[in-house]
Amino acid sequence: MQPLNNDTFLRALLKQPVEYTPIWMMRQAGRYLPEYKATRAQAGSFLDLCKNTELATEVTIQPLERFALDAAILFSDILTVPDAMGLGLYFAEGEGPKFERPLQTEAAIAKLQTPDMARLQYVFDAVSSIRRALNGRVPLIGFSGSPFTLACYMIEGGGSKDFRTVKTMLYSRPDLLHKILSVNAEAVTAYLNAQIDAGAQAVQIFDTWGGVLSDAAFEAFSLRYMKQIIAGLKRENEGRRVPVVLFAKGGGLWLEKMAESGADALGLDWTCDIGQARSRVGGKVALQGNFDPFALFGTPEAIRAEAARILAGYGSGSGHVFNLGHGINQHTSPEHAEILVNAVHELSRPYHR
Repeated sequence: MQPLNNDTFLRALLKQPVEYTPIWMMRQAGRYLPEYKATRAQAGSFLDLCKNTELATEVTIQPLERFALDAAILFSDILTVPDAMGLGLYFAEGEGPKFERPLQTEAAIAKLQTPDMARLQYVFDAVSSIRRALNGRVPLIGFSGSPFTLACYMIEGGGSKDFRTVKTMLYSRPDLLHKILSVNAEAVTAYLNAQIDAGAQAVQIFDTWGGVLSDAAFEAFSLRYMKQIIAGLKRENEGRRVPVVLFAKGGGLWLEKMAESGADALGLDWTCDIGQARSRVGGKVALQGNFDPFALFGTPEAIRAEAARILAGYGSGSGHVFNLGHGINQHTSPEHAEILVNAVHELSRPYHR
């Protein structure tokens, strides 16, 4: 593998000195880009795109051809892991992901086991292919959903507005939910380690639905299992540290607890004040975030002003990776995304002198 030409992202995650605040955007490869839509049409379906090494590589690289981003993120989906467990993932037009065989009986849960990683070889092939295509331009991020977030889809059978099925299990049969979470944690650990072996230079755990839990339930049913994963991850590869980012949407209440998880950085959604977050974690971890994705629908002046506000909020020194507070919206103007990337690079330099 080629040495990195730009390792600003990795250095910021480890709170090492940088010349400017690095930026990447969650879902930076996706439907807001016309070139992505063209490749997606060529692939036939979203899952076919994920499973086609050449096309997954192509869409991962597409945003880097447009914007001066400081990291690439593997193009895949968090539900590849439960799909490999045999739950029958499919995407209904206009409805998002669904499972043919959700985990809604004790018998189904008893049969659940960690999948053979060979069933996910297409993901690892994509990681290796993307690394070759990047040729040292920027680092590559691998990722997985958290055990709880995966369990939400596995139990509900798809997305949910109220998470009634999974929460009913949590409060009526916590033993069954813990069984699912335990299997998921083992699977995610193996999955992320295989991504690291294939060439991922940092990994992110997405706890998209952790914020729907009560304080006690977050610790028992989400954070506990993310800590288990982090403890089992390979933290060195190719002669350097592999940083781990933990992102819990709606998790601003638990930053202090998450800072003790063993992660190198915490992702923040847009509801947190980044200066207060920095103070609360006490320098234990770097922070990633936390621009509201819908602020990209503002004027160019408003986009720059919001970027400036967040950079000023974090203040001087390393340890901040600029990002959105969640994924970029599909209706976002690519020109507005470019304004943000350029603004962060320009406006952050005085904070790193």
